[in-house]
Formats: sequence, structure tokens, C-alpha cells
Amino acid sequence: MTPNTIARHLPVLPLETLTLLDPKPGETWVDCTTGVGGHAKLIAERIAPNGHLFGLDQDDAMLALATVTLQGLPFTLIRANFDQLDDVLKNAGLGAVDGVLADLGFCSDQMDDPTRGFSFQHDGPLDMRLDRNGGQTAADLVNRLSEGGLADLIFEYGEERHSRKIARRIVERRQTQPFATTADLADVVKHSVPWGPDTRRIHPATRTFQALRVAVNDELSALDRLLAILPKVVKPGGRVGLISFHSLEDRRVKMAFRGQPAWQPVNKKPVEATDVESARNPRSRSAKLRVAIRT
Repeated sequence: MTPNTIARHLPVLPLETLTLLDPKPGETWVDCTTGVGGHAKLIAERIAPNGHLFGLDQDDAMLALATVTLQGLPFTLIRANFDQLDDVLKNAGLGAVDGVLADLGFCSDQMDDPTRGFSFQHDGPLDMRLDRNGGQTAADLVNRLSEGGLADLIFEYGEERHSRKIARRIVERRQTQPFATTADLADVVKHSVPWGPDTRRIHPATRTFQALRVAVNDELSALDRLLAILPKVVKPGGRVGLISFHSLEDRRVKMAFRGQPAWQPVNKKPVEATDVESARNPRSRSAKLRVAIRT
């Protein structure tokens, strides 16, 4: 993927995010999950010309696309995970900022790239790493974890009630041939659980793939670290918005905003996509936006 590639990703809840976050000219904002720069551009346009947007992302390919998206706007892009936000701001010589946004979903350009291995919709290597410069892959987990360890991972991170059946079939199959591709794993999972119009509304591999993505990228622990950092990096009166895509994330965000005196929630219930947006951008269907003001 080159910097001249045109990004396919559409930012979810764009109008709702801008309205609730309300960035103003001259402010300093951070997009903790820049992706191809969709949300970042909307914010940067609002805070220009004298404001500045800092964009974080672990993925070099996404930062290259974001550079094109944000051309002509006041921005700085940094390769980092969002749980490194405090260090990033210190290295930039900044204290607290006016606002922070984190879209916890995966970018369409990542999901649709077969070489990344995030989706069973396209056959490719069983990788799933956001940062491809190191760390274990999904294939490492699937081929090395014990049956009990796999079952626990799929149940905890995928909320999959058939986790033990799936883990048993995975271990049985890998004894003769290790897993290497997304299609291979999806096929084994599909034949491990009941599936049909009367049994499942989603593909049977959906929750297992979610669980592996969460584990490979340490997503929930990183989110916990971000939520712990936010109160000290956002100015009083500043705003924070988090967009989650499954209950494990949304539950953490809700408890952080409601359970700390540092935050005043702006919306009691999460904002979700309209029918119009869901039809235009199917990946927005599970998005939930929560915004809070730093007290």
C-alpha cells in the first residue's frame, strides 16, 4: 500500500462525533486511532488554522494514507499505540490537550486487505497484527495454545458460547496440519458449531476472529491503560470521545465515564448509527459513541 492509494474507509458517526466533541478553532486535539484520517480530518478542519491535531496509529500503512487525507491541515502523525498517549504528549512538549478521540474499530482498509488476515471474508495469512514489526500472530496462538487456553480466549474475548467445541476441533486439526490461513481457520470453526438461518444471524467464525484480534493486539488491556491516562492529559472542560464496537469495549468505557469524578458524561446512552448510515456503511451498525467532559 503506497501513500498515493485512495482510502476506502468511511468514518463512523461523523456528524454525531463532531457535534458532541465540538472542537473549536485554535484547540489542540489528539486522534488516538487515526487510521486513514477520516475523523482526524473532520477535527483538523474545525481547529484550523491555529489549532493542531496529533494523530496516533500503530500501522505504518494507515499513517501513509492519513498523510494524504490530512494534506493542507495542521497535523502531526506519530507511530504509537493509544496507550502511549502520555509519553507522546510529553515528547511533543505538551501538557494537557483540549480533546481526545479514539475509534476502537478496525479500518476498512485493514479489514479488506487479505495480507493482514483480519477477516475471514478474504483468504490470507493468519496474522491480525496491527503492528507488523513484531509480536505474535493469530497463527501463533491457534497453533500453540492448549485446548483449555484457546477455549478460554475465545469465550472471554469473543463471548462465544461454543468456545470449547471450537477449541477441541482446532486442536484436533492442527495435529495433522498447522493453521496458516484465514479461510482454513474459518472453515474449521464453521463446522464446529451449529449454523444456519435458524441458528445464527452472523457467520460462526465472527466471534472467534474477534477474540483472536483482541488477544493478538492486547486491545482490552491497552484500552484500560488509555482510560487510566485520559484524566491527566485532558484539560478541565475538555472532551473525550470513544467509539466502541463490541460490549467488552463499551462496558469499560461506560464504567470509566460513570465511575470517575473526573468525568461528566455528555450522553447517558451511547449514540448509534442511523438506518441511513448503516445502509451506506454497514460497519457502522455496531458502533457506539460515548462522550464525556473533563470536570
